[in-house]
Amino acid sequence: MTQQLDEQSTVQKITQRSARAATAGVVMILGLLTLSSCAGSNLGDRVGQSLEPDPQLAERNSPSESTDPDRTASPRVTVRPATETDQDAEADPDEAATETSSDSDSVNSDSQASDQAAGAAGYVDLDKAPAEIRPYLDDLLTLELLAVRSPATTTEGTTPSPSANEFRPNQATTRREYARWLLAANNRFYQGNPNRRIRPGVTSSQPVFQDVPVTDADFAAIQGLAEAGIIPSPLTGSSTTLTFRPDAPLTRKDLLLWKVPLDTRQPLPEATATAVKQAWSFQDADTIDPRVSQALIADHQLGDFSNIRRTFGYTTLFQSDKAATRAETAAVLWRFGSPTEGITAAEVLNPTASTTPADSEDNE
Repeated sequence: MTQQLDEQSTVQKITQRSARAATAGVVMILGLLTLSSCAGSNLGDRVGQSLEPDPQLAERNSPSESTDPDRTASPRVTVRPATETDQDAEADPDEAATETSSDSDSVNSDSQASDQAAGAAGYVDLDKAPAEIRPYLDDLLTLELLAVRSPATTTEGTTPSPSANEFRPNQATTRREYARWLLAANNRFYQGNPNRRIRPGVTSSQPVFQDVPVTDADFAAIQGLAEAGIIPSPLTGSSTTLTFRPDAPLTRKDLLLWKVPLDTRQPLPEATATAVKQAWSFQDADTIDPRVSQALIADHQLGDFSNIRRTFGYTTLFQSDKAATRAETAAVLWRFGSPTEGITAAEVLNPTASTTPADSEDNE
């Protein structure tokens, strides 16, 4: 009997638990329905927040980068806000391309201006030359007729150029440089007239000067000028001129003495110190060598095309033994010919230009 009562009691407890569980399920369903109906309301927000997990617990429970070295962070992508330029490019891509092209043209223009500022042949120091001589120097450098070498050693104290982009226009010209430039300029100016060209020396010839062997870099020019009788040498009857001294400074007297015969294409006229003084009013006429005096008289006969006038301007002193600078040498080489028949570097550069030399306009 007692056993039956216990069984009935157990069944009742189980039934009550089942009823409570069912009631709780119904209440939960009703609560969810209530929350759904309150979505977007203050009550729904408060209920939702109450059901969210504790953020501190979530942070503690989530793995961190410091505790997990093998974790690879996702790369951050930064979105740059569109600028006005970007918007303009999207609106008109052709206009944007035009602006880009303009920028490129501006860069090229600046580069060209920089190249022009560097001067002819890329030299950066041509502005140091006398202003009156600078145009002559520019023309000859543009024609590449003033080739400059920097020898490793020199025999008479000349100094090599310290920089490849410096011409050093006020530096003394060496005798070898003048021989090289004189032959190159004459042959370029008379490129179409073989009768006026000077034949370079050949290595099979016996060297005229003891200090200019066939292995010398300027042997062809020096030997050619000597064999043509332009440079005084044993071939012209100067028995005392056995050496050329290629690296010695070029003097004013040799600057004129070698050049004038290529202008007149005639034997030099007779001259005396008195004639030179009357023609040029040189106070130092009595100190000038007779052969040089002949060249000075011939140069005076060139009139406004005179090498002395073009190179030195007005002067009452010739200073025969003074060194000629590279700029002065360029002024002498700028024009070849007589008053009635001549050619300038400017005309070689632009054959269609007027045949009237630029220097004659300044003296009219």
